[in-house]
Amino acid sequence: MAILPLVTWPDERLTTPCTPAMADAATRQLAADMLETMYAAPGRGLAAPQVGHMIRLFVMDTGWKEGKPNPRVLLNPEILWRSDTLVTGPEGCLSIPGITAQVPRAAAVRLRWTDLDGQEFHEILTRFDAICAQHEADHLDGILMLDRVPPENRVGADA
Repeated sequence: MAILPLVTWPDERLTTPCTPAMADAATRQLAADMLETMYAAPGRGLAAPQVGHMIRLFVMDTGWKEGKPNPRVLLNPEILWRSDTLVTGPEGCLSIPGITAQVPRAAAVRLRWTDLDGQEFHEILTRFDAICAQHEADHLDGILMLDRVPPENRVGADA
């Protein structure tokens, strides 16, 4: 495994939609490297474009900082449903160092993805899992957290 260099804003790869990921040996290695990179950063989620790979892959582990590790590798994730209830809270991004923004997100999402063995999963995510998954899925569509901040709250958050 290896710690990969992070792509930082305003690199155009961060605003470019990604292509589908394949469940193959190269993707398996990339996912392992991404998990190592995420933990070293230290973050709770990391999308492939954040390390320069323009495929629909992200990793997340929302519990490891609290001693409850649960690493996940999600290929070709798709948010099928978002709750009408929004929560707004602080978000940071490994690709936008030093910036935290109050970002509104759906409180719950239904997510579909495949794993590294090609098996399909569906799950309703809530709380921080839902927020993290939405943040990382946005990266795959070329959307940054700053794009989700209402204009009236952008003072000092964008350039």
